[in-house]
Amino acid sequence: MGLFHLGEPAWALIVRSAAIYLVLLVGLRVFGKREVGQFTLFDLVFVLLVANAVQPAMTGKDLSLGGGFIIIATLLTLNYTVARLRIRFPVIERALESKSVIVARDGKWIDEKLKREGISAEEAEAALREHGVSSVSETKLVVLEADGSLSVVPKDPAVAHRRRRNVRFVKRA
Repeated sequence: MGLFHLGEPAWALIVRSAAIYLVLLVGLRVFGKREVGQFTLFDLVFVLLVANAVQPAMTGKDLSLGGGFIIIATLLTLNYTVARLRIRFPVIERALESKSVIVARDGKWIDEKLKREGISAEEAEAALREHGVSSVSETKLVVLEADGSLSVVPKDPAVAHRRRRNVRFVKRA
């Protein structure tokens, strides 16, 4: 068996990898922001296990270099296509992207929103500190952005100028 001799028909590799791509895209969107924001240790373990689980589902019996190239080309094409469709059709954008959510207002956490978004008090407080804010009581507004980061509007405008540049992601959908 040569490097480019396929163990599965090319169409089967394309269909398998497209199916896995779509299932993961929907699954990560449904299961929330934690899976694609900054990873904790258990998030990293989850991603590694999923990657190992789906690899045989995509390749089937094929172990060739050519099959790998076909799968990579399929995934890149799908990703490019979804990105372009998302820009062209707002309904797709709304289906794939989450909306920003206000999680604190006037110095107080909105507990039901934190709970719904799956953010612990410790995570939220850590993100505030990375903005140079020591407590939620020092904020006018805290927003969980669509990309999973927290935006902080401090009560004291001077705090905004001394915040750190690297603000971690809390969640992402």
